Amino acid sequence: MKRFLYAFLYALLVVVLFLILREFFPKNAEFLRYFLFFLLFDVYLWWSVKGSIINKNPFIRGLLALLYWLPLGLLTGLVVYGYLHSFLHWNLFLRIYSQSLVLTFFIAKVFPIFTLLLSDLIRWLEVSFHLIFPENPRWTLHPVRIKGLLNLGWILGGITFILLLAGSIYGQFRFKTTKIDLIINELPASFDGLRIVQVSDVHLGSWSSEKRLRDAVLRVNDEKPDLLFITGDLFTFCTADGDRYFKVLKMLRAKEGIYYVMGNHDYGDYLNWKDTLVKRKNMTDLEQFFKMLKWNLLRNDHQILHRRNDSIAVIGVENWGITKRFQRFGDVGMAQKGIEKIKIKLLLTHDPTHWEYIVSKQFKDIDVTFSGHTHGGQIGFEWKEFRWGPALLMQKYWCGLYKTNDGTSSQYLYVNQGLGTVAYAGRIGIDPEITVFTLKKSGAGVSGNIEKICKLTQY
Repeated sequence: MKRFLYAFLYALLVVVLFLILREFFPKNAEFLRYFLFFLLFDVYLWWSVKGSIINKNPFIRGLLALLYWLPLGLLTGLVVYGYLHSFLHWNLFLRIYSQSLVLTFFIAKVFPIFTLLLSDLIRWLEVSFHLIFPENPRWTLHPVRIKGLLNLGWILGGITFILLLAGSIYGQFRFKTTKIDLIINELPASFDGLRIVQVSDVHLGSWSSEKRLRDAVLRVNDEKPDLLFITGDLFTFCTADGDRYFKVLKMLRAKEGIYYVMGNHDYGDYLNWKDTLVKRKNMTDLEQFFKMLKWNLLRNDHQILHRRNDSIAVIGVENWGITKRFQRFGDVGMAQKGIEKIKIKLLLTHDPTHWEYIVSKQFKDIDVTFSGHTHGGQIGFEWKEFRWGPALLMQKYWCGLYKTNDGTSSQYLYVNQGLGTVAYAGRIGIDPEITVFTLKKSGAGVSGNIEKICKLTQY
């Protein structure tokens, strides 16, 4: 009877957590459903742990139980606190690193859950074959779970926890500068050597230190850009994320202008607003924020840059994403109206799937597209020209420079790794990035069909 009561209370807690989190963060409802299943498997893993510690002394047994349920207890406490005290008004350090710590614990638990399921699957298969072939000695039953497999899961989980923790402490602000020469054969002579700096996905809601952001801003200014492109997601939850950092952002300098396009987070869709008027005010505040910064906010629009008798166009579109979770407001056709005769066109669009599915197929006159969104997955491996990360399994164009050449036109796409973080406040192997492009008219081009180039200078 006690076991059923505990099961009922746990199920009730899980459902309540799910409903509250879904109300707070409606845009993440899809991921919360997966999290719901994870919490059910968490109980499954606990029964395995409980069986292995049953004979230990009460103090050790209690300590291990406390450690096991600490992530769920921490999550429950944060949800209750958030219900009583608005999430947006939390202390920044608490808001950023508490959710990151909970996520770190749960990710680490995935490995022992997986090896437990694998161990039980092997046992169930052995039972099935033993029932079918009772006389065959090959199907000898294992009376207990495969201990070595279970231990492997806990070891991998422990290593993952340590790596993720180290990524939060050491990896989040290890800024990297990437330098790339872009060869554009029809580039007007007066724009030869144009210096463009790109940053993306700053996510001001992920910064607990103004000093760190100031370091990044000074790095950008040290590159002495002619143009500065910021390709979306300056904010995480709402425009108010930027209030405390306004003076730092105001320090950014670019000789011929700073250009910004909106990312999926900038629309305020990751919060549950009281009413549409409040959400609409958030957008009005966003537009005012950029006016005060004197940045050029391009929303399906363009600006023409002149040098002597030559011109190039900077085009910026609103967010466009391939999945239903993301807005589809970007309209390159609208943004290009009136600049049909300008030969060189630079496009800013937040999500690289826009380039993959629309720009590279329908707008062959776009020479270079600057994107972000992926953060490079925040976790991965890069060494010289080689890059790999889990994000590659989910998105084809996830990190770095790409070029198409279909015989009639060639187009570049660059996917910036971002400066900030989301959910997990850390990075492992994929550093926050500032990219410096130099446009060149002449020199060795890049050949090949969908070829990736990584000419990296890091310091």
